[in-house]
Amino acid sequence: QVQLVESGGGLVQAGGSLRLSCAASGSTFSTYAMGWFRQAPGKERQIVAAISKSGGRTYYADSVKGRFTISRDNAKNTVYLQMNSLKPEDTAVYYCAASAVVIDTTVRTTSKDYRYWGQGTQVTVSS
Repeated sequence: QVQLVESGGGLVQAGGSLRLSCAASGSTFSTYAMGWFRQAPGKERQIVAAISKSGGRTYYADSVKGRFTISRDNAKNTVYLQMNSLKPEDTAVYYCAASAVVIDTTVRTTSKDYRYWGQGTQVTVSS
């Protein structure tokens, strides 16, 4: 079992940047593939980015490609989401999630594949 705590959200103007962090505890972080999801009011939760357990493989939603970067530091039990060139449509609650995997290159892209979730952090981008 793993506990996840997100931080780094806030209010930023369009074009600005934020870096989200997700600290994991309670289990061996390097055995989990990780993902960032977001949910805007009235909308379904959607994948933003995902990363394999070693960090060697990543996935990005089309809407964030070229603007967001997911990374992880297994020594610090932390996954990051660097968000640049933010747009008002990026406004949402952002969640990190963990999925226990065996194969090193596995990347999970759907919410049903993730068992563990953080509490979320609000990101608001003003126009």
